[in-house]
Amino acid sequence: MRKEVVLITGANGEIGHGLISHFAENEKTHILALDVMPLDDDLRSKCERFIQGDILDQMLLGRLVAEYEIRTIYHLASILSTKAEYNPETAHRVNVEGTLNLLRLAVEQATWQGKPVKFLYPSSIAVYGLPDIATKNASGKIKEEIWCQPTTMYGCNKLYCEQLGRYYTKYYRQLAADKNPIGIDFRAIRFPGLISAVTTPTGGTSDYCPEMLHHAAMGKEYRCFVRPDTQLPFMVMPDAIKALLELEKADQSNLSNLVYNVTSFNPSAQEFYDIVIKAFPNADITFEPDIARQGIVDTWPADVDDSAATTDWGWRPDFDQERAFNEYLLPAVKERYL
Repeated sequence: MRKEVVLITGANGEIGHGLISHFAENEKTHILALDVMPLDDDLRSKCERFIQGDILDQMLLGRLVAEYEIRTIYHLASILSTKAEYNPETAHRVNVEGTLNLLRLAVEQATWQGKPVKFLYPSSIAVYGLPDIATKNASGKIKEEIWCQPTTMYGCNKLYCEQLGRYYTKYYRQLAADKNPIGIDFRAIRFPGLISAVTTPTGGTSDYCPEMLHHAAMGKEYRCFVRPDTQLPFMVMPDAIKALLELEKADQSNLSNLVYNVTSFNPSAQEFYDIVIKAFPNADITFEPDIARQGIVDTWPADVDDSAATTDWGWRPDFDQERAFNEYLLPAVKERYL
């Protein structure tokens, strides 16, 4: 018999670390982990199997279909926003074609199992594209259906993959004579900037906040690439993991959307700086805005409306701004570096 597993792609990233640790510590879940990079040693023992491989490798994914019964897919693998702008075509291949490969895998698994396979997809506030800073400042909390005109390859990739998920869930092969009524169950979360005390940032355009914190704790200088007045929504990693797990467990009949905003707090870069300097008085942090990266951040909302998530599946973050810093970020970062 094929072993029942949860597949986590991009397993060695920030969210992957949190998901694997949660499943290993709280649930009897067999984890099949996939990443192009070697998995951290402390995570290997928590997984049923780790495969170092590429989501663009269709032969590899085909073997997974044959060897395992995959009930849920957490598709975390992607090239993030800053790196995607340097290599947009490569980002498209990984972020879109890789996602398409996983969606096909999910369809095959659903057909074999006779029921939908859940497909959890972390999207991003990069799907939004406000036209100017005045509009951003006047718009308040942004709902899921407005200002979806991304200006980055990463944002375009994420928005299109949301649409692919909708198609594979509701309309897959809708004109085919042998149309299979069993599709997939695609569920996406548009994450704000994510801040982890455990792992270091890996190239996101919203990473100026976690970079500021980690550099200060390590005693390294940091040149912040945005203006002090820059404002984005953020949340800490434990809440990101919580959101994915809660959405996965939600009754489908209660879900009015396939894509949901979630958020927690939205400090300005200056507010974040003030908190970091109070915790690390000798930190060497200056603001040296990069015009291009600042321009991208200015197209993303200062805050998002996550009321749909609250209504449909009871979303509520555990960490507001004060608790995020005082109970999670600062104690863990200080313990790690000091």
